[in-house]
Amino acid sequence: MEFLVRQSRLFCPFLNKTSPSTLRALSASSPSSNGVSNLQVAARQCPVMGAAMAVQSSRTYATSTKPLQFEQSSPSMANETSIESVHVKAGVFDTSKGICKHGLAVMKAAQAAGGEVSAEKDAQPTKTTSSSPAKRQHNTYNYEDFYHAELTKKHKDKSYRYFNNINRLAKEFPKAHTTSEEERVTVWCSNDYLGMSKNKEVLKSMHNTLEKYGAGAGGTRNIAGHNRHAVELEAALADLHSKEAALVFSSCYVANDATLSTLGSKLPDCVILSDQLNHASMIQGIRHSGARKIVFKHNDLVDLENKLKSLPLETPKIIAFESVYSMCGSIAPIEEICDLADKYGAITFLDEVHAVGMYGPRGAGVAEHLDFEAHASGRPENTIMSRVDIITGTLGKAYGCVGGYIAGSAKLVDTIRSLAPGFIFTTSLPPSVMAGANTAIEYQKMTIKDRAAQQLNTRYVKAKLAELDIPVVPNPSHIVPVLVGDAQTAKIASDMLLDRFNIYVQAINYPTVPVGEERLRVTPTPGHGADLADNLVNALETVWTELGIKRVKDWEAVGGLAGVGVKDAKPVKPIWTDAQLCLTPTTGILADTVVVEKETITAIPIEAAA
Repeated sequence: MEFLVRQSRLFCPFLNKTSPSTLRALSASSPSSNGVSNLQVAARQCPVMGAAMAVQSSRTYATSTKPLQFEQSSPSMANETSIESVHVKAGVFDTSKGICKHGLAVMKAAQAAGGEVSAEKDAQPTKTTSSSPAKRQHNTYNYEDFYHAELTKKHKDKSYRYFNNINRLAKEFPKAHTTSEEERVTVWCSNDYLGMSKNKEVLKSMHNTLEKYGAGAGGTRNIAGHNRHAVELEAALADLHSKEAALVFSSCYVANDATLSTLGSKLPDCVILSDQLNHASMIQGIRHSGARKIVFKHNDLVDLENKLKSLPLETPKIIAFESVYSMCGSIAPIEEICDLADKYGAITFLDEVHAVGMYGPRGAGVAEHLDFEAHASGRPENTIMSRVDIITGTLGKAYGCVGGYIAGSAKLVDTIRSLAPGFIFTTSLPPSVMAGANTAIEYQKMTIKDRAAQQLNTRYVKAKLAELDIPVVPNPSHIVPVLVGDAQTAKIASDMLLDRFNIYVQAINYPTVPVGEERLRVTPTPGHGADLADNLVNALETVWTELGIKRVKDWEAVGGLAGVGVKDAKPVKPIWTDAQLCLTPTTGILADTVVVEKETITAIPIEAAA
């Protein structure tokens, strides 16, 4: 219903002048209305909304306008001549989408009638026509009931997910239009972290490749899908991470799943040690491997070592973890984990999905960033990144395209290439996508100006929210997780930002985050300057005040949650230092030039947060 309200506000006087809180109250169903809200009743009287609702209802089951209690079936209902007759009695005239609760009531009544109904049916010859679909037998499993029950659970715990129609505009980044091309919103939650999806060099590369080589790859890498674009992209990725080889997948979800499932199933008696907050793709890969899994507490080196100690030294072990955890923004102790891996005979599997492009002098991620000066000087040997055995990343976030990859030793990569079904049986990425991704990688290798601008804008937003006591989960990265603590409230807050302030920030709920830690995940980009940031902060202040959402002091009163309001907590410093951002100590202004591998690159002057 909220979708129809937003779409009709431009031309409906009633919706345009009615406040969101009034509309929300009208949209609540009352027991006497059989599930139909007061807003729907009023809308049916409108010639425009009435027609729109008719179109919308044709896509789903029609609902009864009569309060008939068909849920309680009885054997007498088995005498109904057809399911359609029951629908008519209930005021439902569109049955084209299948059996609804009224039809199910008839089927249950027939089952309750027992042998009498069965005997009567057995005595009658079966009549079928080519135009009539076969009826489901009474004793077969009801799949639609199962779907309904699962969706009902999601609605009841307020974790059901609604999609907003957001169409990001390349020439107006970070703006987007909704279903109406005239309506503009500012996107504050995109993973296009550096705005590379609209980069002119990337678009030019993709256009040229598309014109020359067509839309698709034509098959898997083994069958017509291996081409110069794949070769060049994998060479660029191997160079980015200073590894011998790399392998491109359709997404990093697939890369993680395929790699972990293959290694876990092939290494004899393999044990995979997984961080508590690892991404679903890694969890699925471990599950698919069939290997033994041991979960260690998030970023807890003591817990990890205790679990490593419990395993025989000769047992193959994989430590799987991320560099930047996308929902809380925490950063893994990569060097220390590598130390433990060396000590206990394990290999390391590092997911850099939310770090590649944004950290390090060349954009290789946090592992590179930890030896910033060495990599900036072109000395990748004997660095933390060189100690990581397997690095995975994405082409679909900071690089603005789509796809995923792994990087590691030549033999490791060849093993996954040769054994992983997730690679072998998947169609290759389109040539234009691979060409665009390659251009984005090479572009970011040669400048830090986008990374610096993103970090400065992130600092600004975090500082402004702190001034208003609006709770942000503390972290050293570019993620700004604004803690709400309730799924329904987070959804309402997200809707208010969109409806009243034209700001799009998606609510994050279970299973992405634990129940009770729901949040709004804000991701500043180089395009989110001070003016847009001030608009966001002011809007959040209004939302927090009107909805009575807990602030930092409120979380302190209950002992804190997710790092917010924790007593005696140490301040978290950004992983990007002022020196790395080339901020002058006196002015706080980004320096005009930055040196990357001895080449001078012009940087954008942006005021830093105090």
